Amino acid sequence: MKRVARDSEASARRVTRRALLLGGGMAAMFAALGYRMRYLGVEQADEFRLLAEENRINMRLIPPTRGVIHDRNGKVLAGNEQNYRVVMTREDAGDVETVLNRLSHVIPLTRSDIADALDGLEKNSPFVPITVKDRLDWEEFSRVALNAPALPGVTPETGMSRVYPRDTDFAHVIGYVGPVSEKDFEGVENPDPVLRIPKFQIGKIGVEKWLEDTLRGEAGTKRIEVNHIGRVMREIDRIEGTPGADVHLTVDAGVQNFIQARMGEESAACVMIDVTNGDVIAAVSSPSFDPNLFVRGISNSDFRFLMDHDHRPMANKAVQGAYPPGSTFKMVTALAALEDGAITPETTFRCPGYYDAGGRKFHCWRRGGHGPVNLERSLMESCDVFYYETALKVGIDKIAEMGRRLGLGQRHDLPMSAITEGNMPDKAWKLERHKAEWRIGDTINASIGQGYVLTSPLQLAVMTARIASGKAIKPRLVRAIDGQEVPVEPAESIGISTSNLTAVQGGMVAVMNGKSGTARSSRIVAEGLQMAGKTGTAQVRNISAAERAAGVISNDQLPWNRRDHALFVGYGPAENPRYAVAVVVEHGGGGSTAAAPIARDALLRAIYGAVPPLEAYPSDQRGRMESLLNGLVLRGDDGRLPPASDT
Repeated sequence: MKRVARDSEASARRVTRRALLLGGGMAAMFAALGYRMRYLGVEQADEFRLLAEENRINMRLIPPTRGVIHDRNGKVLAGNEQNYRVVMTREDAGDVETVLNRLSHVIPLTRSDIADALDGLEKNSPFVPITVKDRLDWEEFSRVALNAPALPGVTPETGMSRVYPRDTDFAHVIGYVGPVSEKDFEGVENPDPVLRIPKFQIGKIGVEKWLEDTLRGEAGTKRIEVNHIGRVMREIDRIEGTPGADVHLTVDAGVQNFIQARMGEESAACVMIDVTNGDVIAAVSSPSFDPNLFVRGISNSDFRFLMDHDHRPMANKAVQGAYPPGSTFKMVTALAALEDGAITPETTFRCPGYYDAGGRKFHCWRRGGHGPVNLERSLMESCDVFYYETALKVGIDKIAEMGRRLGLGQRHDLPMSAITEGNMPDKAWKLERHKAEWRIGDTINASIGQGYVLTSPLQLAVMTARIASGKAIKPRLVRAIDGQEVPVEPAESIGISTSNLTAVQGGMVAVMNGKSGTARSSRIVAEGLQMAGKTGTAQVRNISAAERAAGVISNDQLPWNRRDHALFVGYGPAENPRYAVAVVVEHGGGGSTAAAPIARDALLRAIYGAVPPLEAYPSDQRGRMESLLNGLVLRGDDGRLPPASDT
């Protein structure tokens, strides 16, 4: 019995200890649970209330700020401006049509705006925000923000939009940006994710396109929290992107604007190159267009106007246009023959007004002929027969070789769109292209820049710079990227003897300053600033024998599109060349009357760094030039045109 009592006592003690341990554990557990409940229910109440409302965390890309494009002097050619916009996210909006209908009562939305928004929402992932409307004013932006609770999935945002402060002046050089299209993804294996942002804009033509990777930068990211109706509750964190690199070009905004204004309504092009290093100082194509229209969304009527205009404002004639160079090509024929030894500067041919090649007459522009002509006079008075004779002595292959040495028949590497190679034909080219043998008539036509020969204003400017310098000048358009100068490779000798270059240069000086020079009326009289040049006229129609016998119809009696192209190439100052220039005026008639005056004024603007002084012009022209120069509407340093009352 005593043993039973002892066992009962021990058992009771064990039960008591277990009860105490169990009770203590339960008390500790309830204490921890209570603390956790207090933490969740009091300290984290706001956080869990948001979660209870079905909030979500979204990751969004932050478009990078596009790099700014400047001219050589730091003037802005393409910049960015603040843009207020409204975006919508499909997964947060619910019934998107209902939300868009509500939004249309807050800000003006056209049927096209709504249709574009619906299309974008349908094509893109539910979590990708699409731009419904941009370029809102502050009042519209504020109304959207105030009505946000009634507009699930709709968010007002601020961003940057591209702007071109000098609009028409650099449209063909800079180009413009536009929304990414499916065509932009062709051939791209791993496209930048930022390109998937609806209505994200990239370069479409010109520098904007060819330096896209440099200008775009890298996108940033942000994490935002939205509630169950799609309203943004807060931004959790943000990682800023990397802005695009700023680019400085070689062009001079003042010179470009002056030439653009000087050309007026002509369908024309002008390229100016620094002879010392190949910098493109100006590349003008007229008429131009406003690239801001494309950034903002060009209307059908505006686009139709640009496409239907007979002067082709959308075409970049400076680098894309391919024209017969006419008599501006005569220096190529002359240098080929001089280098080959086929002629010397003293070689003389008699010009009776035509050249008879096996019974076929090839006429000189002067019906009665020039009589005995040597090299200098042939350039000064632009005698055609001298070059017919010269070309047949040297042959087309050597002429073509010289043309290529001077920069013709090749695509120059610049960040611009649709740069043409032109055409520098030879015997092999015709056989391959036309399956036909080269003929004497082909050589005669090519000798004066007609027939199969095609050149662009850019190529003609390069040719002129090489003749002026004796070096293989290469054009360049980019001067610096993010403050780092782009190195200039020293130009090598062009490989033409100094005496032969001097002979041709002398003929070009005579063109401008000789008593019978074809461009004498466009000479510069300021001391030390004489220029050298060559006029050209390129036929765009055939002249029949009957018309020639009766008298060739003058250009001003023909419809505009049947008139000859007017060309001019030149450089200055002649004694110490700094700038080379080429001008083409489509259907302008004679190069001496339509193209040379523009080139002369452009050279003076570059040399003086301001509107040319009247003292640079012949005295009998100063009254007319004063009226012309005062009538030009030029931009200020800020890129703005003067008020209408001041013009």
